[in-house]
Amino acid sequence: MEEKQRLLLLEKAKDFFRDEIVEAHIKVGCKKAGRLKNYNVNPFLFKYLANFLKGNDSPRSIAEALVLPRVLGSSINTSFGMRFQKLISMLFEGYGSTTPGIDIEYVDAIDGRKKYCQLKSGPNTINSDDVTTIFNHFIGTINLARTNNLNIGINDMVVGVLYGETLELSSHYKKINEKYPVIIGGDFWYRLTGKKDFYLDLIDAVGEVALEMDGTSVLNQTIDALSKEIESKFF
Repeated sequence: MEEKQRLLLLEKAKDFFRDEIVEAHIKVGCKKAGRLKNYNVNPFLFKYLANFLKGNDSPRSIAEALVLPRVLGSSINTSFGMRFQKLISMLFEGYGSTTPGIDIEYVDAIDGRKKYCQLKSGPNTINSDDVTTIFNHFIGTINLARTNNLNIGINDMVVGVLYGETLELSSHYKKINEKYPVIIGGDFWYRLTGKKDFYLDLIDAVGEVALEMDGTSVLNQTIDALSKEIESKFF
């Protein structure tokens, strides 16, 4: 990969994070977090959590105990998980696949073979049913290839995980890896781009976008809105 192309990809990644992840986090995630109906509130625990966090169980403290895990955890992770495939489409035009059950097709930078890849966002993002689905898609692709006299081996069917380390892979991924390669994090991005450090470059690029953001006011507005609802219902 040439330096000019590397820089272009990193700029595209920053645009994606600004336009897709940050935008959805603020306009959708925070908006939902400010409404009591979007929580399954445990009446036995919410005052305890508020006291644990803030030392009191005022409506605002309860709101903070509910909002912070949602906005700083599940909301942003869900947003990324829903949009990660679009990230690859933006970065690598033409890598999309028309093969059923295959997300992208690319030439592996290490072995030079064409890979048929299912994309996943992180090391704990599939369940046991997904394992069977992936196996069925891969078997179907191999059978289709044989019908069309294409040279596709088992090792050409891969699961690409966008972030994480091999040691973090769940038992479901490990089961897949017994038969088909599961390539994660830095290794996946290296095979995709041919640049060993691209994964770290990508993390740094997204970090630059993070420095542009100050969500303090949005977070306070979200907590205020939820606090008012809690006060009217429980106090």
